Amino acid sequence: MKKLLLASVAATAIAGAASAEDIKLGILIGFTGPIESLTAHMSAAAELAMSEVNAAGGILGGQVSSVRADSTCIDSAAATAAGERLVTAEGVKGIIGADCSGVTGAVLQNVARPNGIVMISPSATSPALTTAEDDGLFFRTAPSDAREGEVMSDILIEKGVKSIALTYTNNDFGKGLSEAIANNFIAKGGVVTINASHEDGKADYSAEVAALAAAGGDLLVVAGYLDQGGKGIIQASLDTGAFTTFGLPGGMVGDNLPAAIGPALDGSYGQVAQSDSPGAATMVEMGKANGFDATSPYAMESYDAAALIMLAMEAAGSTDPKVYKDKVLDVANAPGEKIQPGELAKALELIKAGQDIDYEGASAVELIGPGEAGGRYREFEIKGGKYETVKFR
Repeated sequence: MKKLLLASVAATAIAGAASAEDIKLGILIGFTGPIESLTAHMSAAAELAMSEVNAAGGILGGQVSSVRADSTCIDSAAATAAGERLVTAEGVKGIIGADCSGVTGAVLQNVARPNGIVMISPSATSPALTTAEDDGLFFRTAPSDAREGEVMSDILIEKGVKSIALTYTNNDFGKGLSEAIANNFIAKGGVVTINASHEDGKADYSAEVAALAAAGGDLLVVAGYLDQGGKGIIQASLDTGAFTTFGLPGGMVGDNLPAAIGPALDGSYGQVAQSDSPGAATMVEMGKANGFDATSPYAMESYDAAALIMLAMEAAGSTDPKVYKDKVLDVANAPGEKIQPGELAKALELIKAGQDIDYEGASAVELIGPGEAGGRYREFEIKGGKYETVKFR
């Protein structure tokens, strides 16, 4: 309870934290666009971590404040311009973001690398980012879609699904996820009848649904966005009777989807990156105490992304991204005392005392390979308009 009270009180501190020693962190996510219903929770979670640190005295004697910028999720030019503003006009020392994979890749290459800025994305999941040139500046707290493809294929096979039609949003995220799902499902003996792209922002998806229906399948897997084309594909499928059950990967998860589609979505199922760790349970309560839903996709990962940047700064004794980037893996992984949400003050004290920490946070952080998150997934089924947990994988 003490941790929750501390977090609740601290949440009001961030707005007035600017000073000569102010350390600015950018939050570059899609406040408009196809996942905008998720980003209020994501940004609130990241800012809660900053408030918690400020209440503990800040980083290297300076208070931390956030600067929000809109990635749009889908417009790389707009995201790049927003990222440039964060770096050149606002002087941020690190970026939580970007969010969607295509814009994340663009900001990494066009902003972060040229300016030597650390990025930790809470939600960019494309496998292509694993091998992207990043000069050691890019990390992510959400697992790669290569892993999600394995998890979804396991779920489909366990449910007795023999064949699927597959549609994906026509960008880096959609292509990578659809390939991961298709390749893993085929490897396990399943049949992919069609793997077709769709564009976001259309008013009519009847032509796309007609092609999917002609190919057939036991169900339709929609690797899209809940507030855009993915929702349109599902609604058009239900309107025509083409499909009645849908496989829903992470980009399709959020309260807006069942609210928009209604009871017809009941019985559909899928998975989303989320942990069942002790830290996750703590984060849920912290979210309730501070006015946001920590179970909303990528909210926990956003808190963790902000925390890792700040703890790495403290460990490096520097806010220079070219210096503290080398401490991100150190504070995220063993050895060291495990750190949960609400324990950032404790983490800072341990670092100042010269002791190692192992930040687990809300999403059971473990960074593998080139700054990749290992990750857990929550399997769900939609019942009564709610995402009901089946189990964690």
